[in-house]
Amino acid sequence: MAYPFTLPELPYADDALEPAIDRQTMVIHRTKHHQAYVTNLNKALESQPELQALSIDDLCARINSLPDAVKTVVRNNGGGHWNHSAFWTMLAPSASKSAPSTNLGAAINADLGGMDEMKKAFAAAAAGRFGSGWAWLIVKSDGRLAITSTPNQDNPLMVGVADATGTPILGLDVWEHAYYLHYQNRRPDYVTGFWSVVNWDEVSRRYAQAHG
Repeated sequence: MAYPFTLPELPYADDALEPAIDRQTMVIHRTKHHQAYVTNLNKALESQPELQALSIDDLCARINSLPDAVKTVVRNNGGGHWNHSAFWTMLAPSASKSAPSTNLGAAINADLGGMDEMKKAFAAAAAGRFGSGWAWLIVKSDGRLAITSTPNQDNPLMVGVADATGTPILGLDVWEHAYYLHYQNRRPDYVTGFWSVVNWDEVSRRYAQAHG
């Protein structure tokens, strides 16, 4: 993905993730919130031709070295575009039938104490993120898995910005616009529903890619 950035199509129907994620939330989330990040990011880069050749991954990774005039806008909107573009692919309507790959499953056992403990830690990161943000399962630079969270639209690619950096392989949006229509203030219920639509095939692919 490079400038001018565009809103990606979903790999499934708007209502395919029900009841975990309802159709109305999906439509508003993607076509209003995500689209706004894309629009604002493109506008910010109009006057920055030297940045237009960078991928969205590179923009996030180099956030601290970007010109001050656009750094905050790119951090917020470029982060929002990366996060949401990844998020849509990390979900799948047939997710209940998928499972982590053998290698990812072994890493979850070794690094995080098994699937149940990983889910507990992930849920704690999601519930404990005050206000808006994301919960993440990442591959650290040493190849081990870790659970972290970031505020707003920050992500673990943002070296020098995110508290824990690495390669995100699974993320959950805990901004209220991601769940409030269906779950109201019950964020823990939203997190529980999320596990029924995790696309473990995609998460496993990202894990393998992070290990080169």
